[in-house]
Amino acid sequence: MPAKSKVRQHTKPREPALAFYKAPSYVPDTSVAYLMRRIMVSMAQEVESALAPTGLTNAQWVPLYKISTGCACTAAELARECHLDTGAMTRMLNRLEAKGLCKRVPSKDDRRVVNLKMTAAGRKAVQGIPAVLSQVQNEHLAGFSQAEWKTLQSLLARMLLNAQTIQASYENDDD
Repeated sequence: MPAKSKVRQHTKPREPALAFYKAPSYVPDTSVAYLMRRIMVSMAQEVESALAPTGLTNAQWVPLYKISTGCACTAAELARECHLDTGAMTRMLNRLEAKGLCKRVPSKDDRRVVNLKMTAAGRKAVQGIPAVLSQVQNEHLAGFSQAEWKTLQSLLARMLLNAQTIQASYENDDD
């Protein structure tokens, strides 16, 4: 028997959104979420293809790059940053460590903490990532004007803020 889909009910009222979509006339192929997903899949495939000579997969370059930029220093932080469960992140770190790209180093201050450090090979591997990301995104933005690019960034940032507000309301409802 399939599991029931649970729709979250909010206890706190939110500002009503305009009804851009209506169930009777909903067309998935034109929805914002579907279009964003197709763009993200296309970009991920292009990035992975461009990074193939480095031996990094799309799943591997993201955590490695986040470690290199200081976004995360522990496996738990990295799991949160990459939106993965800790088990999946541990397996990913095992693969990255086996490739000699990062290492786990016990904290000198707290023996419960294991920090993630880049190796020389890892630092070398991530050097080309910003160029690849820039190229892939620029290719996907072909034909956009500077003003359109700025508008798109602003609209997506606003949509992300809405998503974060929704997520925060779920967390507050659980309290």
